Amino acid sequence: MPAGREAHACQPVGGGRVLVVLPTLGDRVDTLAATLESVDAQRGNVDLTLVVVLPAAAHAAEQLALRYGATIVRDPGLGISHAINLGIAAATDETYYAWIGDDDLFRPEGLRTLLDLIESRPSAVVAYGACEYVDASGTTIFTSQAGRAARWLLPWGPDLIPHPGSLFRIDAMRLVGLFDTRLKYAMDLDLLLKLRPLGEFVCTREPVSAFGWHTDSLTVANRRASSAESEAVKRRHLPRPLRGLSPVWDLPVRLAAGHAARSLSRRARAC
Repeated sequence: MPAGREAHACQPVGGGRVLVVLPTLGDRVDTLAATLESVDAQRGNVDLTLVVVLPAAAHAAEQLALRYGATIVRDPGLGISHAINLGIAAATDETYYAWIGDDDLFRPEGLRTLLDLIESRPSAVVAYGACEYVDASGTTIFTSQAGRAARWLLPWGPDLIPHPGSLFRIDAMRLVGLFDTRLKYAMDLDLLLKLRPLGEFVCTREPVSAFGWHTDSLTVANRRASSAESEAVKRRHLPRPLRGLSPVWDLPVRLAAGHAARSLSRRARAC
């Protein structure tokens, strides 16, 4: 049995082509319920396994997750990257991995859209779609539709590939070592950069997910630390001769990202 995994006799792990991992601290049960509902709605045309990673003390969240057929994995509190890796370790015969936060949503048919996309290209390792940024009331304040340019921007620009709303081949993830547990904010960027040499990134401009834009979201509330970690990740993936030049583009990217974040926050407050 993988470390950190808790067995439930009535909740066996496996049985799906898509593994959906949902890490949560269990302190946002209201938004978690909406997230779980959006995952459950995907089951109409996607064979999926839902794994919820949470602390032992999150009793209300655990009971809610079990009602939606989730497998429970205990979070030992070693960080979000470690929690997601534990969720992936619960996989059995699943081919693909998708992540969803406890205040994010899959749009109707979202996983089906991504699954059809990645299976149409055997060389693809990642499929992603557009992501709607929504405020606390569920109102869309912005839609990210970077398309194919997002892959090109990864090594030096902003990461425009949304983690909620992406589908990854699990075998490719295992090949590059899953998520770097030293990272708190840019673990998805690091994974994407590690996967770039392994295969295609395929995308659609159709919205497949929604990201909850709240001031207490991890990367929103820690914008400076998030930017610093992202810059360090991109720097270590650059060819060594170019690493010293990275501040040339890091600063304008940081300023642009900060401006975009402030703009989204103003829109969210105005709604």
